[in-house]
Amino acid sequence: VGYPVMVKASLGGGGKGMRIARNAEELKEGYALAVGEALSSFGDDRMLVEKFIEEPRHVEIQVVCDQHGGAFYLPERECSLQRRNQKVIEEAPSPFIDEATRRAMGEQALALCREVGYHSAGTVEFLVDKHRNFYFLEMNTRLQVEHPITEAITGVDLVEAMLRVAAGERLGW
Repeated sequence: VGYPVMVKASLGGGGKGMRIARNAEELKEGYALAVGEALSSFGDDRMLVEKFIEEPRHVEIQVVCDQHGGAFYLPERECSLQRRNQKVIEEAPSPFIDEATRRAMGEQALALCREVGYHSAGTVEFLVDKHRNFYFLEMNTRLQVEHPITEAITGVDLVEAMLRVAAGERLGW
């Protein structure tokens, strides 16, 4: 992936066990520090190394998929304003994401759901660089506490959609 890279705890969260390395020397030093922090914070020293995104945006796509092949995504929430790697403000839709990027991210989120056979409401998270290239971060297989923001801007009741999917209904969208 080339430098810079992010070394981070595989069981981490909240910014613990994370180090940026811009060269081999920083990687060696950062890896040792991150392993120690991960072990003391999470009881596990397994690490991931991934591309470090300069000037990242944290963007989430809400998805809902039924058991009959129906699926949709809704406009994104941007949660780039963070303190200590914890979200502070969510903005929806993102002022940074253009229509082409929104569509590509939404289609990628749905492709992921189809590939793993996901049937419910969930959130697919991406990091987006300054050129609007996006990179998968994680999927939350549940509604997040922020879901009312998406409901407010779309008028879609995500809890109702999730319950309808759980009851085996087809999505009406």
